[in-house]
Amino acid sequence: MSEHKGILLESGTNELEVIAFTIDEGTFGINVLKVREIINPLPIVKVPNSHPNVEGIIRLRDEVITVVDLAKVLGFPPSEDSQKDKFIVAELNQMKVAFHVHNVSRIHRISWEQIEKPTELSQGLEASTIGVVKMDEQMLLLLDYEKIVVDINPESGINVGQLKSLGKRERSMKKIIVAEDSPILRKLLQDTLSEAGYVNVQFFDDGKEAWEFLEQLKQSETAVEQEIQLVITDLEMPKMDGHHLTKRIKDDVHLNVLPVIIFSSLITGDLYHKGIRVGADAQVSKPEIVELVHIIDKHII
Repeated sequence: MSEHKGILLESGTNELEVIAFTIDEGTFGINVLKVREIINPLPIVKVPNSHPNVEGIIRLRDEVITVVDLAKVLGFPPSEDSQKDKFIVAELNQMKVAFHVHNVSRIHRISWEQIEKPTELSQGLEASTIGVVKMDEQMLLLLDYEKIVVDINPESGINVGQLKSLGKRERSMKKIIVAEDSPILRKLLQDTLSEAGYVNVQFFDDGKEAWEFLEQLKQSETAVEQEIQLVITDLEMPKMDGHHLTKRIKDDVHLNVLPVIIFSSLITGDLYHKGIRVGADAQVSKPEIVELVHIIDKHII
């Protein structure tokens, strides 16, 4: 299949498009914006002492790309009909990865409102999924691809140690709110921002929770900017995505003074321009935590 560009949705509409694929009898989805292309399997070169979920590497044109066996990641059996297998080449956390799946079906356009948090349906799903899409005839699981990659290569994730170079800092008077659906990333961000001196941080599981908090804040007699100095948001979140949250903040006369930083693994060409269109003050690609801290400093100190 030729390179899949996806269809860019209007900025801030709270919609996304997912490519549905199967592994064994399970149906899963990946955000179109993560996908660079879908190809038939290429010859794989085994890599000694690699992670059990890594099949090896392929050469795609001039690039060497790691192949991750999603069936192994999820504890499913190998494909029964390898003729239908596909490699979904995705880009996240500034790296390309080929996810080995058993079949690719179609693209669905959905709203983030349709996505339930996995904890509301099954505790067992929490470790590997960011959400469950309830379709007409089936449920489609959105996997946490960033976590899958970080589990294989921890160096590709957020590293608290990188902040040691900033030295001793005191930022505790500044209040930040963060919308991030991943429990693991919430904990990492809490640790790293605390290390950077920002200890007054409030976290929300998704954009909708953050928005509802800001709506309540508007009812108080105190100016919003005295209560909150900055907002950080992920992009992919159930209920309300980061672009939609940013647009709502920037369209609101009481809230648009708040700086909004998008912190996501999806900060690439088209998505960067989309962030600009919804009014984001800055955009930082995960896992560039030192750059994130420098930009926070710039906007609220």
